[in-house]
Formats: sequence, C-alpha cells, structure tokens
Amino acid sequence: MTPGRTLLFAVGTGLAVGNLYWAQPLIAQIAASLEVSPSSASMLVTVTQIGYAIGIFLVAPLGDVLNRRRLIPTMLALSVVALLGAAAAPDFSVLLAALGGLGLTTVSGPLLAPLASELAAPGRRGRVVGSVASGGLLGVLLGRTISGAVAEAFGWRAIYLFAAVAVVVLAIVLHRLIPDLPPRHPVPYGRLLCSVFVEVRRHPAATPTIVISAAGFAVFSLFWTSLTFLLTAPPFSFSVAQVGLTGLAGLAGALGARRVGAAHDRGWSVHSTGVVLVLIAVSLIAALLFQRSVIGLIVVIVVLDFAAQANLVLSQMRLLALPGSASSRLNTAVVVANFIGGAVGSAAAGAIWAAAGWPGVTVTGVGVILFALIVWISFRHTRLADQT
Repeated sequence: MTPGRTLLFAVGTGLAVGNLYWAQPLIAQIAASLEVSPSSASMLVTVTQIGYAIGIFLVAPLGDVLNRRRLIPTMLALSVVALLGAAAAPDFSVLLAALGGLGLTTVSGPLLAPLASELAAPGRRGRVVGSVASGGLLGVLLGRTISGAVAEAFGWRAIYLFAAVAVVVLAIVLHRLIPDLPPRHPVPYGRLLCSVFVEVRRHPAATPTIVISAAGFAVFSLFWTSLTFLLTAPPFSFSVAQVGLTGLAGLAGALGARRVGAAHDRGWSVHSTGVVLVLIAVSLIAALLFQRSVIGLIVVIVVLDFAAQANLVLSQMRLLALPGSASSRLNTAVVVANFIGGAVGSAAAGAIWAAAGWPGVTVTGVGVILFALIVWISFRHTRLADQT
C-alpha cells in the first residue's frame, strides 16, 4: 500500500459513500421539484442506505473469493447506470427506485478497506485502513457540500450526472492500479453469505464491536439528517448551498480522525473507543445547549464527526485484525450493521423532529450512545480486550 494507492482507495471509498448522501441537503428542493412533501422526500436517503446495506451483504463477501480487480470496477459501472437513472427520473417513484439501485451497487468502499488491510504491512495496517476508512466519512461530509453547491447552480439533477462521470473515471483508474492477487479457494455463493453469520459467531469480539459501531453511526445519521431541518428553519433559514457548507466543518473533524488507526497499532483500541463514545455524548449535549449559535454548532460538528469517525475506524480495525482469511465477510457484517443503524437514524429523524424538535433529537442520540457505552463497559475486559 503505497501512499498513492492509499489515497486512491480513500477517494474510491469516499465517492462510493458520497453517492448515498447527494440527496440529503436537497430534500426540500427535490420535494418542490417532484411535488411531494419534505417528509416523503427524506425517505430518499433512507432507501439509499437500506439498498446499500443489502448490496453490501450480497456483494461484499465476494471480496474473499473473487478477483477484486474485476469485481470493484464492475460494481462501479453498475452504479453509473443507477446515477444516470436518478438524473433522468421523471417522478418521485422512479427517483426512489433509482436511488435504491444506487445503494445496491455503490459498494466499492467495503471491498477496498479489507483489500487495503491485506496489502498493508502489519505495522502500518491501522494507519492505512484508518486513512481508507476516513474516505467514507469524508464522502458523507463533502457529498453534502458539493451536492448543495451544484444544486444551487445547476439544479438537483446535475449532481447525479457529475457523479456518474467521476465514477467512470474512478473505475478505469482502479482497474489499472488494483494488483492482480492470486485466486482464492472458491466457495458456493449461498454458503459464502451464510458464513458471514458464522464468522461473527466464531469471534467473541465481533458482536459487541459491531453493536458499538452501528450505534455510533445511527447517532451520526440522526444528527446530520436533523441538522438539515434545524438549519433550514428560523432563526437560521439557510439555503441549500449554505446547509451543504456545514459539511466543511465536519471535514475538519474527519481529517483529525484519519490517523486514529495508529491507536489500534499501539494496543489502545478498546480504551480509545470508550473515550470517543463519551465525546459523542458530550457533543450532543453541547448541540442542545448551542442550538441557536452557528459558531457553537460548528464546534459541535467538528467534535462529533471526529469522534464518530474514530469509533468507526477503531471498530473496523478490531474486526479486520481477527485471525483467519474472512476479512471481507467480517467487514460486511460491520458495514451492513452500520448502515442499518444509519437508515434507522435517518428515518427516525423526521418523526423525532416533528414530535420533539432539536431537544428530542439530541436526547435520543445521547440515549443511544449510553447504550453503546453500556456494551463497551460490559465487554471491555473480556471479549473486546482480546483484540487490543
């Protein structure tokens, strides 16, 4: 894993995950364009996340048995078809279907992270995977910023056309630069999918790690979806582009977490996870206290995004460090769980906002993180401690 290849894998992961979130800051604009309610339009993000979770479960385990130099560009090509379908969608139902298809096919990120782990030198594995995984959160945050700016200038359909062009270029470059590794022992597809659950049960550290990771991502998704509602309402009344720019604040936090994989390399993974969970809870409390302050919310975004990304990287590293050759399957389990959690967080955001506003959002987020902390406390000296 040269620095150039690490950067390319991070960009590939970021673009794949960014595809899931182009619609997030555009909910109001899409709703007005296709004549649906904003609450209905918010389902676009949820459907894309659900499609992504299903796509990961069905495709990512193939990384343990197929040639990834061919598999990854093939999935990218299929996602181009879905992006073009979204750009041309004549009504809301077609757009919903296209974005569900985009979620199903834009799964190159969960294929690239295990590949990076295999190619990296053992002493640098945490740093390399941390950098590649950080591309995913950067994709979420920059996706919001880019999407808002493009939609403001050219309309919401343009972002899907631009993304399709970028994915085509990425597919060509990855096909040239992914090494052609030796073939692996073939496994029947049905057995391969079932073995995802087998691998999780086989490793005691896997289940609590996956639960902690998914809880953190559910809160992250709840926060960012609800933040759109907060910033577009008085007293802020931000435009689409202004809402998208908040992703730049989160970018600082995500970049700060880029090297958190080094904590895993030094044996600090479990203790660091407890610290970042507390940071998420504290940032949510601060978000409630500073809900009418732009500066306060920017600080909250930086801290929350740093902690959320650190939690994802540390969880992923503990799974990829487990013994055996099933890294893609274990990575499948954690990423599927993350995006099921993310879909629940996105779907719950609208209902919680309507019922209890920003206080309801932040209190719910703190409750979920407290649950994750209970899991961490329960297993930190037993199951999780096996993978420090």
